Amino acid sequence: MSLRSLSVGCVVALAGLAAMSSHAKDYGQWTPLFNGKNLDGWQHVGPGEMVVENGVIKTTGGMGLLWYTKEKLSNSVLRVVFKVPDPAKGGNSGIFIRIPTEPTEPWMPVNKGYEVQIDPSEDDYHRTGVLYSLTKAMAKPELKEWNTMEITLTDNRTVVTLNGTKITDVMDKSTIPEEGTWREPQPITFQMPYTAGVTIKYRNIRVRTL
Repeated sequence: MSLRSLSVGCVVALAGLAAMSSHAKDYGQWTPLFNGKNLDGWQHVGPGEMVVENGVIKTTGGMGLLWYTKEKLSNSVLRVVFKVPDPAKGGNSGIFIRIPTEPTEPWMPVNKGYEVQIDPSEDDYHRTGVLYSLTKAMAKPELKEWNTMEITLTDNRTVVTLNGTKITDVMDKSTIPEEGTWREPQPITFQMPYTAGVTIKYRNIRVRTL
């Protein structure tokens, strides 16, 4: 869960997307952020850890964050494939976007960023694909064994789809707190689950510049 009556969860710090940094060349092409072998290019902050097993990032205890260190991202689409072992029990975890700077501790993205929720077990403002506590789910598709989430970030718009179904579409910050800026390249981060004994798995983390 997030502190503000508004806020990503499993920090990949996956947060703040949108055009990759200036040295990115292949606009429109998917670029892997996770190599499937190790956490090269990622850094963990806070308790718990994330480990790589059989090509998958696996959460292990604690409310820590994993954030991408190689570059900040801008107008882009972030694609993440994830697995929640038991959708009925959920797993309070998420992906933080639009973080103003690199996280130094796990609560920073909660207070200054926006969480795209992973947990499917909560109400319409706190379920998979919404901006935690800020937006209401436009649809509530059931999770599969493995699920594909796409987060599209442009200057003033955030769109989230789950397995091809649109869950969130926010055009501006008129109904969202004013912290941070949406237009500059920013880090991304994934959050560890709060739910005791729950393990979230991630694979095929990619970004496509717009």
